[in-house]
Amino acid sequence: MRRETLHDLLAFVAVAREQSFTRAAAKLGVSQSALSHTIRAMEERLKLRLLARTTRRVSPTEAGERLLRNAGPRLDEIEAELAALSALRDKPAGTIRITASEHAAETILWPTLAKLLPVYPDINVEIIVDYGLTDIVAERYDAGVRTGEMVAKDMVAVRIGPTCARRSSVRRRISPAARGRRRRRT
Repeated sequence: MRRETLHDLLAFVAVAREQSFTRAAAKLGVSQSALSHTIRAMEERLKLRLLARTTRRVSPTEAGERLLRNAGPRLDEIEAELAALSALRDKPAGTIRITASEHAAETILWPTLAKLLPVYPDINVEIIVDYGLTDIVAERYDAGVRTGEMVAKDMVAVRIGPTCARRSSVRRRISPAARGRRRRRT
């Protein structure tokens, strides 16, 4: 569906329900002339008259009634679903899929989740124990937890647990230029 078609349908439904270009324009936040132009262009494109207009009244034609009867409830459903989705911002809910090594699941994830899940009962967590380098995007995971040595080069890594590696091995991963900047800061 073209964007213009959806825009036209929203305009038509508002005018047909309000039976007034003035009230519909105010409801949609557009000018009355812009709304009239939108409806006229839609009618020309469809080669059908959707609204009967007089100087005092606007009412749907037979074709307009049919369109309003079929499109109106569907647009209402879409609007209701968008409102329901926006409610998710206020209350975390849904399923989170995480792939992790057994060690990470037992020592980091489960202790943290044991505190978090009672506070957010609408969150479900799936932890899949896997020792390989899983493509979390292709496998539809929300996150992957691995030890530092097992992180794929193209992944964004964020430390979530204590560092287990020796300090010397950490230094080997830092470039000489970065080490110089690090020393100057301390």
